[in-house]
Amino acid sequence: MYICLCKAVTHQQVTQAVEQGQSYAEIRKSLGVATDCGCCGQAAKKTIQDHLARMPVCEFAEAS
Repeated sequence: MYICLCKAVTHQQVTQAVEQGQSYAEIRKSLGVATDCGCCGQAAKKTIQDHLARMPVCEFAEAS
């Protein structure tokens, strides 16, 4: 599914960027999301939030 029609950015590209640790601002810069007409900005933010919510939380053991 396309998130950004102007730049032909897909849902998969956005989720892969999130998995690489990119923020919304970094995704805008790297993929061009919401840099043309801007209509996709909210959809991109929602995709990022939803994907972050499904990602496993990394737990670090405290050193003794």
